[in-house]
Amino acid sequence: MYRIGIDLGGINIAVGLVTEDCQLVVKKSVPTLSKGRKAADIAKLMCETALSLIKDANLTEDDIISIGIGIPGAVDKQSGKVIRVANLRLDGFDLASFFKKYTKIPIILDNDANCAALAEAVAGAGKGRKLALTVTLGTGIGGGMVFNRRVYSGFNFAAGEVGHMVTHVGGRKCGCGRRGCFERYASATAIIHDAKVAVRKHPESKILELSGGDIHKISGRKVFQAKDLGDEVAVAVVDNYIKELGEGLINLINIAAPEVLILGGGISNQGEKLLKPLRKYVYDRCYGTNLIPMTEITCATLGNDAGIIGAALIHN
Repeated sequence: MYRIGIDLGGINIAVGLVTEDCQLVVKKSVPTLSKGRKAADIAKLMCETALSLIKDANLTEDDIISIGIGIPGAVDKQSGKVIRVANLRLDGFDLASFFKKYTKIPIILDNDANCAALAEAVAGAGKGRKLALTVTLGTGIGGGMVFNRRVYSGFNFAAGEVGHMVTHVGGRKCGCGRRGCFERYASATAIIHDAKVAVRKHPESKILELSGGDIHKISGRKVFQAKDLGDEVAVAVVDNYIKELGEGLINLINIAAPEVLILGGGISNQGEKLLKPLRKYVYDRCYGTNLIPMTEITCATLGNDAGIIGAALIHN
């Protein structure tokens, strides 16, 4: 038996066939074409892609346990409705009922960050652990907590918005409407923002040189590359980023005490260049340091497949 996982993104819809032991057998991706596209059009595209994947694998609907869909926003898992999605016209759309017009396979929805967290906890960096917390460092900061192979969603399915805990009261304006949110200081967007500010003051920095002299092409990877070359401006930017990220992770560890804290997103590709100084910063400051076992801090291992695998694994 198999499960289908659908990772809905603003640019692409990724669909995969996943075995019961969490192995991704085959996947395909189609453009979302979200600009101006209606909810029913997006839903139909997801459904058609999933059903075609089943057919291409020489399977029938009877071979599929469920279809899980990771949504980049808030969902009501019980009803199968989308509550709020920032960049797609799906607010209030009854996605589960729509799918039932075309297939008898059970449909389950969850937030896409929760899906990625579930995949990493069950089949990735947190495999074998009872309590795993994943923090995704991208344009913003997403999160998900998994206990005994189940995502903790809270009573209203909105838990895990770790990017919107305030770490700087009265700080930078966030897209959520508040000021000083964690993601405004520790996301990939944040380190790019800080690097641009630094480069405007110090145009001689190798950050700008590595970016082809174009400040708009600065990326987190370029900042770390400049640091490796000994650029003092980059060193300062990265050191500050480690501090900002570390403070947020300390809060999460002090509250939840997960066995493992998994970092995902583009910044996590820095591996030990990120983890080594980050672990030192966090472990030196966590509550009970040197007195109690510490949370393992590591990087995600499933890459872009985490969203598909996690969507396939979700259950009510």
